[in-house]
Amino acid sequence: MTDESQPSGLPPGDAVLDLLVIGGGIVGAGVAREAAMRGLGIALVEQYDYAFGTSSRSSRLLHGGLRYLAQWRLGLVREASLEKRIIHRIAPHLAQPLAFVFPTRRGSQWSKWKLSIGVKLYDLLCGGRNFGRSESLSAAETTELLPGVNQDQLTGAVRYYDALTADARLVIDTLRSAERHGAFLASYTRLEAAERRGDHWHCTLREAATGRARTLRVRAVVNAAGPWADRFPQSRAQLRLTKGVHLVIDRKKLPVPDAVVMPEDSRILFAIPWGERVILGTTDTDYDGPLDAPTCEPQDIRYVLDVVGRAFPGSGIEPTDVISTWAGLRPLIAQPDGRPSDISRRHQINEGEQGWWDVTGGKLTTYRLMGEQTVDQIIKRLGLPGGPSRTDREPLVPPRLAEGVSAIVPPPVSREVVEHYCRREWARHLDDVMIRRTSWRHYHPDHAEIAQRVAGWMAEVLGWDDAQREQELARCR
Repeated sequence: MTDESQPSGLPPGDAVLDLLVIGGGIVGAGVAREAAMRGLGIALVEQYDYAFGTSSRSSRLLHGGLRYLAQWRLGLVREASLEKRIIHRIAPHLAQPLAFVFPTRRGSQWSKWKLSIGVKLYDLLCGGRNFGRSESLSAAETTELLPGVNQDQLTGAVRYYDALTADARLVIDTLRSAERHGAFLASYTRLEAAERRGDHWHCTLREAATGRARTLRVRAVVNAAGPWADRFPQSRAQLRLTKGVHLVIDRKKLPVPDAVVMPEDSRILFAIPWGERVILGTTDTDYDGPLDAPTCEPQDIRYVLDVVGRAFPGSGIEPTDVISTWAGLRPLIAQPDGRPSDISRRHQINEGEQGWWDVTGGKLTTYRLMGEQTVDQIIKRLGLPGGPSRTDREPLVPPRLAEGVSAIVPPPVSREVVEHYCRREWARHLDDVMIRRTSWRHYHPDHAEIAQRVAGWMAEVLGWDDAQREQELARCR
């Protein structure tokens, strides 16, 4: 943990780089790692903290997308199914194989015979190397596995495999790898303007902490800003934003051994075991509010708990049982017709203006492939030198650098790990640690008391005075 180099910041003012990535979420991180490992000069800037937006507010699943089989999007399912295995290979500490149980009922569009065929096809699309073999369960086997499950019209269940991850940790560790291979990284730094002059983009960047602006010259720009991607004048991205809400409860309230699929008409929600907790979600509704602060409304909580109540009638889970919530935005490729859940999660990589690439759509599971395909296009289009991709083979971080600081379940609360996040993982604010480095805010019922301790440690490490410490506590609340 102590021998990793200090994060690099921006390059010298007279530097000319191959590539500037806008956005420090999972897609931007994947592009940065891919470019750095192939020898390109690369910088990445993020206007907030890394993984601030969508990439710390997902369902935390690596999955092929079983429901996409019903839409006959076989290519998308195969693509994601292979990528989830790759992530398990390069980041085993962030890819925990997880069984999913999908109860089936008479009169439902999710019939047992269709799902039984579907999960076998799901295994085949993973190259026959899924995390476990799918199976069909009888009604009796289902009720034994899931005590308290609704038995009305129950015909049984299918059981298949995907994986659980820690979305923000996946971003951070991908960036740690990018930085180790030479990428320049700067959080709390935004792109203020970009102008094409000759063969280069002149990009004005402004640091939030100092207010200082500086210009960086690059051959190409990758817009990987997620929900913000259509806000740049040069962007050709057309997005349809949808909101997804998640709730966290104590696992004693819903002691499921595996993840449980809870269908609601054509949409499916999940109950996902997460250490001593269970994650419930997600919603999928159109959104047109502030991009940096989507909220979980009382009606969102009620909707999710009503679905859980129908799936497990005796669970009795109430809003007072909710430990924490988060709400995130999906930057889907614009498609005016149809329900949000019907919109394809396929990604697009387009060069709009010369040397400006918009990378939109996609999903957490396919982030590495998106990075590889983006850099392939840039190398070919600009005639840049660059070796073959190896991001599917090299580990994100060596095991010794992940131990104790990066895992799916949050680490124990300690000053040592807080100091690591501040000195080695770019944490500047209290919520950077409480939410995106550790998930302590979402995992622990006594998160307010933990925040007090963490703020004290960060004050010593980062030199905060009492007033700034109180500002950080208020910001985190």
